Amino acid sequence: MPLQQLVEYFNDRLEQEHNSGFRPFILRDGSVHALFGPICIGSVLKPVRETLRSAHSIGHMAQLSVATHSAQTIQNGELENLLALSPAPAGQPESIINFDRLSRAVHMLNYLPQAHRDEVLFLDVDPRHILGVKEDHGAYFEEVIVKCGLETRNVAISMTVNNVYARYYQALLKGLQNYQRRDYRLALKFDYHTLEKTAVELISRAAPDFVGLSAQHLERIRDNKLPEKLQQLNGLVDSIAGRSIMLDVDDKRSAALARQTGFDLVQGEYFEHSLPVAAEPPSSVRYAQQKHGRL
Repeated sequence: MPLQQLVEYFNDRLEQEHNSGFRPFILRDGSVHALFGPICIGSVLKPVRETLRSAHSIGHMAQLSVATHSAQTIQNGELENLLALSPAPAGQPESIINFDRLSRAVHMLNYLPQAHRDEVLFLDVDPRHILGVKEDHGAYFEEVIVKCGLETRNVAISMTVNNVYARYYQALLKGLQNYQRRDYRLALKFDYHTLEKTAVELISRAAPDFVGLSAQHLERIRDNKLPEKLQQLNGLVDSIAGRSIMLDVDDKRSAALARQTGFDLVQGEYFEHSLPVAAEPPSSVRYAQQKHGRL
């Protein structure tokens, strides 16, 4: 189905579901955007590559491009404040779930023109979304995937593991397993400081298809055992038949560390300068006339 028809289909669906004029999706210059209150969201698709065959991509990680109606890019930390303008109070599950679902639909639609059957689209899911949905995780989005002509196995649900949610690991694990039952792939992402005992246990119990570690700030870590610990992480990932990814590889040193310590996959600007998809919002959109809704 042509992209324009898919955009209209999902707009019609939301309009009918909520009995309102809420039509958040916009197709402009070949890219899909969506409105969420005063902001317009798009996608940046970043290739995930084989470490030893960097010319070979196994999929893409989708990241948000967020801007206001004036095309001013939202700075880090401002997104949480803007979520406060949504129908549900900021931080409450309803608001997070709506925004998460809308974002993933945008990413899926922007991914379609370059989708390949053997590749994977990595989609971030907020832990608060997983905790806010009580059962049947992934059911709603599965309908979107099928309508787009793909399968759940083409999608990796990606969650950043944060110590803030350590006491909720059991509930998060249950939600992640619900995704796995629907044949979604699973990716857990960490930074070096979150690789504690509870995180290792989560990896062992969840058995994700992918485990990512951010290379950001690794050069600042004064730990002679850093290479050894990274090798141990890769050994753990191998033991659950997963694949490890070094994320945010922006320089030669990080790329060399990924190779030396046995990471299967890499992602980062060192290998390419990704071009954003839908980085700029449509300037002619009449935001004041749009109403909030739920996806």
